[in-house]
Amino acid sequence: MSVPITVLGAGVAGLCVATELSARGHAVRVHDPNGIPGPHACSWWAGGMLAPFCEGETAPEPVVRLGQESAAWWRQHGAQVISDGSMVVALGRDRGELDRFARRTTSHQWLDVDQIAALEPDLAGRFSRALYFADEGHLTPRAALAALTDHLGTRGVPITRDRPAQTTGPTIDCRGLTARDALPDLRGVKGEMLVLRCPEITLRRPIRLLHPRIPIYLVPRGDGHYMLGATQIETAERARASVRSVLELLSAAYALHPAFGEAEIVEIGVDARPAFPDNLPRIRRRGDTIYVNGLFRHGFLLAPALARMTVDHIEYGIIPEVMHDAHS
Repeated sequence: MSVPITVLGAGVAGLCVATELSARGHAVRVHDPNGIPGPHACSWWAGGMLAPFCEGETAPEPVVRLGQESAAWWRQHGAQVISDGSMVVALGRDRGELDRFARRTTSHQWLDVDQIAALEPDLAGRFSRALYFADEGHLTPRAALAALTDHLGTRGVPITRDRPAQTTGPTIDCRGLTARDALPDLRGVKGEMLVLRCPEITLRRPIRLLHPRIPIYLVPRGDGHYMLGATQIETAERARASVRSVLELLSAAYALHPAFGEAEIVEIGVDARPAFPDNLPRIRRRGDTIYVNGLFRHGFLLAPALARMTVDHIEYGIIPEVMHDAHS
């Protein structure tokens, strides 16, 4: 019987790595002091947009390329992926932001007033033009995490709170910000988000509203619920949402459509995303420990590719393109 591979952390990175290992026939055990995914994990508060082309507006090229693997991987492992694309809009005074976004991205088409109304009837007449990224999608993060947890359970891979005092075989460390004890260049980037209930509005796909200072996205969660996010603040503080941030997010939602002024605030969430200085993820190997970290705001988008690269490295010795400090 093969020696189990230990995965530390049951957030999106750890669960994707454990799922990839199990799917390829490896014995796996997952340990997280908080147990199964919940509000303690930053992936619990994610937007769940599988939008590599939109992310290309600010993200480096590997994010766009590797992120294109994500939708197929999530479907293969039991998550429901909605493939209705993404729409990007801007208010009249910010129309220049839409042109800038178009110049910095690919795989989109311009929409006029009638085309916007055909795709999103509740936005009819509110915007003169938009960008449509037809090859993007989204998922519900909590449901996707639950799908991986359940799938691992059926394969005999529980998530345990207690870490063995001694382990043999490889350990894959996916602890997010907690891993700063071993990765000193890891930093926290605070994100604040809200879940709104607004049954008066029906949107089928994520909508990004551009603004020079507070761009937002709104992701449908079904049954009139929407995830509204998110701030990006350089701090590892993860305990509170500021009044200013909440007001800015809600004001942007109201600008997208006035009906959101009557929405119910269901949740306000805060957490800090783990990131390296260039906002690209890292795979690092130190002895028998492999660190998979730094997903920044691209957890659900990039975790599948990192899981694939990590397991390819274990099985075949392939050096991942995002591997750093392989021999330190």
